[in-house]
Amino acid sequence: MSAGTNKAAANNAAVSVKLLLLFMFAALVLFPIALTLSNAFMSEREITHHYGVLDDKETGEDAAAMPTIHVTIRWIPEQVTLKPFANVLIFSSKFLMLFWNSVKLTVPILLGQTAVGTLAGYAFAKLVFPGRDKLFFFYLLTMLMPFQVTLVPNYLVADKLGLLNSYGAIIWPGVFAAFGVFLMRQFTTGIPDAYLEAARIDGAGHFRAFIHIVLPIVKPGMTALILLVFADNWNMVEQPLLFLSEPFRQPLSVYLARIAEGERGVAFASSALYMAPMVLLFLYGEDQLVAGIQRSGVKG
Repeated sequence: MSAGTNKAAANNAAVSVKLLLLFMFAALVLFPIALTLSNAFMSEREITHHYGVLDDKETGEDAAAMPTIHVTIRWIPEQVTLKPFANVLIFSSKFLMLFWNSVKLTVPILLGQTAVGTLAGYAFAKLVFPGRDKLFFFYLLTMLMPFQVTLVPNYLVADKLGLLNSYGAIIWPGVFAAFGVFLMRQFTTGIPDAYLEAARIDGAGHFRAFIHIVLPIVKPGMTALILLVFADNWNMVEQPLLFLSEPFRQPLSVYLARIAEGERGVAFASSALYMAPMVLLFLYGEDQLVAGIQRSGVKG
């Protein structure tokens, strides 16, 4: 009885330590998000009072000779105000224009990569054709390469096709990215072949079997793919800087640091609005994201 009690106490202590570590890690991750949201509702006067010391340092001075700067972090506004959001959404058109640019880039890539990844994943997982595994292996090589390695070839191809300074130079490589195919292939492999054989016995072709059997089963995988692709492309920076030379065509992710125009309240409000779609999407599909990633690793 005593041994069992000691074992239970040890297990409880281990669980408590794990929960404490997870809580500390979560607090570390959520710290910038919470700080951005709380400061977005502060007046410019209050933000300047707490963070204005960052603007007082002299430019051009040697960094080692500069005095140490201490910033007071304020969590609760003295007076809640919506003026920063009004400045961003009503009195300035720049934020909405660049926000819409981000939408026009992200949504086509999201829809296209989901469709291509689901169809190609089904073909690589369930269809038998010559060179299937070798083709999939070489297809994955593009995913293993550093992202910066493929920028130059993509630029040369876009130049030859006349797509430079257009959204097509970013959208088409994103639609046919290897990650979507890899994730959906791994997920589709876990579908029992007996389901598809039963469909073929009933006279269903590949298209009907894909629509009525495969799609309902792979919905968690599609949700996981949508969330991950959205996060990756909503925050894109390198592609717009390389392929889009006109500033008014670039997405909000590139100009978020400049949109404040010297007002920190506008910067906090812009950041809060910018991350809102991603946070809401992840909160809505959190369970599907976890389930999709877990089930995608059932078979390699």
